[in-house]
Amino acid sequence: MQKDLGSYRKSYGKGGLSEEGLSANPMEVFQQWFYQVEASEGVDEPNAMTVSTKGLDGFPKSRVVLLKQFTYEGFVFFTNYESEKGQAIAEDNRICLSFFWPHMERQVIIKGRAEKLAENLSDGYFESRPEGSKLGAVVSNQSRVIPSREALEAQLKALEKAYENKEVPRPDYWGGYLVRPVSIEFWQGRPNRLHDRIRYSLQDELDWKMERLAP
Repeated sequence: MQKDLGSYRKSYGKGGLSEEGLSANPMEVFQQWFYQVEASEGVDEPNAMTVSTKGLDGFPKSRVVLLKQFTYEGFVFFTNYESEKGQAIAEDNRICLSFFWPHMERQVIIKGRAEKLAENLSDGYFESRPEGSKLGAVVSNQSRVIPSREALEAQLKALEKAYENKEVPRPDYWGGYLVRPVSIEFWQGRPNRLHDRIRYSLQDELDWKMERLAP
């Protein structure tokens, strides 16, 4: 099977990125971009992001998860701590987050260190989830081999019966991570592949250094 993808190209021209118009704090830039993407209604899930980790087998691995909060401290997402992703973070908490918003011709690439959220914060978010999502988190041994789809659904039905008219508690193995960024790069598509790339790097004095990168 062979297909030539060489002719797949487009010219980017929806915006530009100038140092003069950017905040000294990249989290403020991210907030502005995120709200612009959200208001544009050009993407179903503006908070979908790719999380890349170094696996226990030495290979990098990327997967899409949902950003649930961002503050001046960093970026928050939730997962199963015993999953392949969680085990990789426990071994090496240096991870990469990336957002791609093609309708606005923008990317954001974040390097940072992940740390577990305080248990009360994970409890609070878990309690806000729909009942089906709570039960799904309990029943799924994420990343483990299972015998069949039918077996998984049977476990869910048994769990639904067990917790009928009862509050579903957050499992100890499920919770949030806060990713504290050390580098945030903003990418804006431009014509002729001369894209704008502005990178913020965290300095020892907790200030951010802004630099323009070649496209």
